[in-house]
Amino acid sequence: MDVPIPRDPSVVPTKYWHGLEDGRIQCDLCPRFCKLREGQRGLCFVRGRQNDAIVLATYGRSSGFCVDPIEKKPLNHFLPGTPVLSFGTAGCNLFCKFCQNWDISKSREIDTLTDQASPELIAKAAEGLGCRSVAFTYNDPVIFLEYAIDVAAACRERGIRTVAVTAGEICAEPRREFFAAMDAANVDLKGFTERFYRSVCGSELGTVLDTLVYLKHETDVWFEITTLLIPGENDSDSEIDEMTRWIASELGPDVPHHFSAFHPDFKMMDTPPTPAATLTRAREIARSNGLRYVYTGNVHDESGGSTYCHECGVKVIGRDWYVMTEWNLDAEGRCSSCKTPVAGHFEVAPGDWGAKRRPVRLGDWAYGKMPRSS
Repeated sequence: MDVPIPRDPSVVPTKYWHGLEDGRIQCDLCPRFCKLREGQRGLCFVRGRQNDAIVLATYGRSSGFCVDPIEKKPLNHFLPGTPVLSFGTAGCNLFCKFCQNWDISKSREIDTLTDQASPELIAKAAEGLGCRSVAFTYNDPVIFLEYAIDVAAACRERGIRTVAVTAGEICAEPRREFFAAMDAANVDLKGFTERFYRSVCGSELGTVLDTLVYLKHETDVWFEITTLLIPGENDSDSEIDEMTRWIASELGPDVPHHFSAFHPDFKMMDTPPTPAATLTRAREIARSNGLRYVYTGNVHDESGGSTYCHECGVKVIGRDWYVMTEWNLDAEGRCSSCKTPVAGHFEVAPGDWGAKRRPVRLGDWAYGKMPRSS
């Protein structure tokens, strides 16, 4: 795609690429391996060739910032009840026909990224707003790796955690650097067949499985998994059974798995919404295969949104949508009833952010116009 890359401070050099014998340059960030001539951009649209190198064209620019509940990422076992400062940029290295953030992830207009913020400003704002973490979300942070890593470094200096909401489509070398900067992640496991990944997502299942295995066995990153169930596409009992057996075997029983409801969007407007019964069935299959923490999302299901002790069955964290209704963990993150440890990263007491959603402009914060969050 011959689209000129603007020359401005948001354009920064990258290192995951190499030259080819035919004069093109190959981007080595993700398994698409886009091969570019001067002035061309990759499929993600934000990484392209300029002056015989691959550059990122969205450094320091965002589609917007918002303070969300951490459970919305979704992360149910990472600092429950706390607020997280969330933001994304533009573009994506997948092409999911069902994308529910398509106006951001499929954007081809970088000029729409009107909110600008340095890594240091983001960390300062998160601290001032009372956020315990910053989330890279709305579009995949893999494609703005350099910006995300710098934000994470600035956050760590202030004791702020960082969260990656990602599809996991990233090559081995950049994967090591990217996740070394992260404290937590939610990884989309979009289905469990190569057919679904190739025809519906325009990507590959194998890379995502490699990322999940890497996270479990080679990092200390806390991660949870989300699967959006789409009627007739990836919601069969057999596929859910195979998927959750693989998770239990390769990742262990303590990795939380969220099954979310699809609603018609983007290029799948004619596909019906996911029935709540499908999510309940998926949760039952996953639990029967040994997964201890399985959740339903995008539907009102207090039972499916709550956390239970896998040993005695006590509800240790009650949730009604994003509002916490019960807290039965002791100071060490154990079930208050039987003292069985609950997997996750918990503080002595939960946060009380609830279901609030608060858009913020960091440009205003930079000039002292933002009030401190209560």
